[in-house]
Amino acid sequence: MVDIDEVKSGIERRQRVRRIATTVGVLVVLALTGAGATYLGFTVAEVIRQFGTWTDFLAAFLSPDFADLTLYSQDNGLTGLDAFVGSLANPSTFLESAGLDWSGTLLVGSAIATIIIGFTGTVIGFPLALTFGILGSERVTPFPFNFIFRGIMSSIRAIPALIWILIYVPLVGISPQGAMLAVATDTIGNLGRLFTDELEEIEDGPIEAVESTGARRPQVVFFGMLSQVSNGFIAWTLYVLEINTRIAISLGVVGAGGIGQYIELAVRGFRYGEAAAGIFVVIAIVLSVEMLSSRIRARLRPGEHESKGLLDSLRDLADRGKWFGASNQ
Repeated sequence: MVDIDEVKSGIERRQRVRRIATTVGVLVVLALTGAGATYLGFTVAEVIRQFGTWTDFLAAFLSPDFADLTLYSQDNGLTGLDAFVGSLANPSTFLESAGLDWSGTLLVGSAIATIIIGFTGTVIGFPLALTFGILGSERVTPFPFNFIFRGIMSSIRAIPALIWILIYVPLVGISPQGAMLAVATDTIGNLGRLFTDELEEIEDGPIEAVESTGARRPQVVFFGMLSQVSNGFIAWTLYVLEINTRIAISLGVVGAGGIGQYIELAVRGFRYGEAAAGIFVVIAIVLSVEMLSSRIRARLRPGEHESKGLLDSLRDLADRGKWFGASNQ
């Protein structure tokens, strides 16, 4: 017969052990965090000492300075939001400013350079990402030979894009071209691995159907395998394009041009209002690319042929009922 008191005491004993282990684990994590912060030279006193400078920087977000938005704002000495409104009132100046600068002196030119770096890097890296991604799958290349291609992609992923641009310094220097090559190389590793994982999940039925027709191996791969994952490949490519746009922004901080370089120069010159304007432009770039990418991916999903367009989605933002779940439309 089961002794209820003994079972109860066993449960309580296990709970005490679990609580003690949890407490010890939390204390160990806190101790390691404190030791790591000390090793890095992080001190609360230093944070308090610099807190005023940081709050001044944050205060600049309340009054971003778009003085460098376009040639029109620069030539007419406009500052703050007046520069933004003045440039909008003269839309032709955006086209004039677009192709004149990538080095971080004009917001429009820097933003376009960033988008171009992310896009061209993705396109250039796509063919090798597709090749390595397909050959890295055990469905296509027998084990262990597929690990040759997996190893190449893993090695590429192990090196951040920020290091790849330094590797390309002897070739093109720290420049938009170097940033483009760094993004392309990073794309090979990241996108290729996503392609490989997507191929591992395909169904056997279509493959067997193509093989039963006497098709050769390349035909089996193309019609039996890739036909199953084509939409997935496009969706992953668009997702990596979003990531590459963010990478292009970060590469600008090391001098590779684009909006990242504009922000870095503004912060270094203590022009926090202009840095805030640059960050607002970054947010606009990222949201625009992500919104466009998500709409395209939605169109690729089954049953999404009647999904809302971009303009419809923007109009829904004005519907207060949708924000609180009160709208039935």
